[in-house]
Amino acid sequence: MKLTKYTHSCVRLERDGAVLVLDPGTYSEVEEALDGAHAVLVTHEHADHLDRDRVLAQMKANPELVVYAPAALAAQLRSAGDDGADRIIDVEPDTAFTAAGFDIRSFGGQHALIHPLVPLVANVGYLIDGAIYHPGDSFVVPNGVSVQTLLLPIHAPWSKVGEVLDFVIAAGAERAYQIHDALLNDKGLATVEKHVNRIGKLYGTEYRHLAAGESVQL
Repeated sequence: MKLTKYTHSCVRLERDGAVLVLDPGTYSEVEEALDGAHAVLVTHEHADHLDRDRVLAQMKANPELVVYAPAALAAQLRSAGDDGADRIIDVEPDTAFTAAGFDIRSFGGQHALIHPLVPLVANVGYLIDGAIYHPGDSFVVPNGVSVQTLLLPIHAPWSKVGEVLDFVIAAGAERAYQIHDALLNDKGLATVEKHVNRIGKLYGTEYRHLAAGESVQL
């Protein structure tokens, strides 16, 4: 499987001609990520994880593209789209389904707390083919599975470095790549990654930084 990271939390997966994209948000290269895509998984409604206008435009241009999102968000997208409402699918936590030929399991259900005065929204983490985990904006560890590749939210308004490290330890993945990194400058990112790299090695997780547009084979 080929994994390509785009800016912030957007990731593209390709296998045997099938293309699955996660969280194409406003900071991301949406059109490039969705070129030829068959399905999109959206973790939650915040704009840095879903650029609604650009994704709906891509759905209109590509009649094969199916979008999966938490139920409330999916309903909003169906009401906003000119067509393709039947290609916007509700996702509930703790369910299993197939998207673009990939086996998907959903976990969590709630966005991490930013502040008591900031409303909580639904958030679903996705485990793809029992191996790759994208938690969205949460540190929910998938239960009953062994994660091989962790997509790690390395910095966010809702987290601190110690919580990032605890998530790496708890997930116990073989490898980790950063997501949710658009709010850090290079110096800040390097500082956090230094901790993740060191602590990850202690607990058996190999961490590697991916630049926007960079791909790896899994």
